[in-house]
Amino acid sequence: MPADIRTIDLNLLRALDALLDERNVTRAALRLSLTQPAVSGMLMRLREAFDDPLFVRTQRGIAPTMRALELAAPVRQILGEVETLLTPQAFDPARADFTLTLAATDYALQAVVAPYLAALRRDAPGIRVAVVPAQDPSLHAQLARGDVDIALVTPESTPSDLHARRLFDERYVCAIRKDHPAAARGRITLARFCALDHALVSYSGGAFEGVTDEALAQLGRKRRVALSVTSFLVLPEILRASDLIAVVPQRLAERAAHGEGLAVLAPPLAIPGFTKTAAWHERTHRDPARRWARALLFEVCESL
Repeated sequence: MPADIRTIDLNLLRALDALLDERNVTRAALRLSLTQPAVSGMLMRLREAFDDPLFVRTQRGIAPTMRALELAAPVRQILGEVETLLTPQAFDPARADFTLTLAATDYALQAVVAPYLAALRRDAPGIRVAVVPAQDPSLHAQLARGDVDIALVTPESTPSDLHARRLFDERYVCAIRKDHPAAARGRITLARFCALDHALVSYSGGAFEGVTDEALAQLGRKRRVALSVTSFLVLPEILRASDLIAVVPQRLAERAAHGEGLAVLAPPLAIPGFTKTAAWHERTHRDPARRWARALLFEVCESL
């Protein structure tokens, strides 16, 4: 029997959304600030309304049925549209008072978030900014729940169901200690490049190969990566204090070279760069405050 809309209220849909995210009645109750019996009662009403069990018990909690999975996207869209309906349309950035959550790598933190924060402090000083890791496996779920407003990622790592916009293209350069003999002529040959010991950034940790090694392999050449670190933040200090060379994004290299001790050289081979993208969920797509924050981000990145 088809569900009667008169038996469904928004609280039931919020409970269904929480249960789909948490896959656990107790955690869903905590998220909704309700008791476990109350959420269990709402689940019973949902089962009656949709004429489907919706969830079955497992050793780790509850698992959604096919019908529940089919309902997930429409329910989130409805809740998002209701949130938009109830949000005042007039937005004054100078009077804004909320937390904007960004997901970013340490590269994006330096290349994008730092200049973006300066613009936010100028135009909307009441907006607080929280930055979380972009490599978190639950990032998509965080976007869907509204826990993350904007993710600074790449097109390859952007799920197809998110809104996305290209921010800029980045290319790679070589960074090396300024008084290193290989930097004396302001350029480096492929042979010298391959002969030097290299440092590499691996976000996952422990990797000793990357896009540079793929480009070298196409030329029948190899390099020796002597150091693998998980962050770009520490790399400039390591390069200043060693004979290592590193292939790094140009924006970071030039920023680091503004201090003393580092030289930036063109690579002696073609190394594919990457595109930095902003991604966000339909849930926050129409929110006036987040829409303004995205527009400011796009404006800042156009000048980078």
